[in-house]
Amino acid sequence: MKNIVIGLVQQSCSADRKETISKTIAGIREAAAKGAELVVLQELHCGPYFCQTEDTDCFDLAESIPGPSTEEFGAIAKELGVVIVTSLFERRAPGLYHNTAVVLEKDGSIAGKYRKMHIPDDPAFYEKFYFTPGDLGFEPIQTSAGKLGVLVCWDQWYPEAARLMALAGAELLIYPTAIGWDPNDNDAEKKRQLDAWITIQRSHAVANGIPVVSVNRVGFEADPSKVGAGIEFWGNSFVAGPQGEFLAQGKNEGEEVLVVKIDGDRSENVRRIWPFLRDRRIDDYGDLLKRYRD
Repeated sequence: MKNIVIGLVQQSCSADRKETISKTIAGIREAAAKGAELVVLQELHCGPYFCQTEDTDCFDLAESIPGPSTEEFGAIAKELGVVIVTSLFERRAPGLYHNTAVVLEKDGSIAGKYRKMHIPDDPAFYEKFYFTPGDLGFEPIQTSAGKLGVLVCWDQWYPEAARLMALAGAELLIYPTAIGWDPNDNDAEKKRQLDAWITIQRSHAVANGIPVVSVNRVGFEADPSKVGAGIEFWGNSFVAGPQGEFLAQGKNEGEEVLVVKIDGDRSENVRRIWPFLRDRRIDDYGDLLKRYRD
């Protein structure tokens, strides 16, 4: 992989779609002005995280791909000459929707897309109501910025997803994310959750010898139904190198644009001293295809 400068846009989102997208575009411009060639946006960045409740009216937020958002962000990609990783609510057909990341090439064209494979269903994260599991597999997307292993949020907890992307030649693992705390959690529980989130993703970098880019939103978003306490999105967007080392890390409050340079030779050099792919016992991993070994 060549050396590359990556921008991460960490922001809050509101129900004012125009205002939210304007902030996002301003973040992309800031990252590009600082030399970013690849800009990564957070999960479902066009508005609030609507999955706190199960509401059929929210399906009206979905759009086709190609569609309005790919056209708007594609125009920005072309204007600035950057690759952009977006995260959209895809309307594939009536009653069929996906949580989809779309990668836009620097000429504004769609380089590829990834449909979120692992779909959570937890209090305040009722995604199974909205999203059909992805059917495009774990296939990296080739771009002028490199071969991108794009995954989405809940996928980041699964080492299988990261490994399959790496085995297909991904040079970076990228996770647009929307994750936060229940305001009722105490400080100790909040720290445990945040530490676990960071640790699991750094472990993917180590186990596969490639950088990880994770972009999360910030700000409090109330539960529209008023049943739950809402979500405090914890930010902490970061980039880790192929040994899990922090290359950049955002704060847990406040919007910011992170820009970091990735050394393209590091993965090759790390994999030479830690040849995990060489030493895998693929002949003995058949039971990984089972739900559980009873």
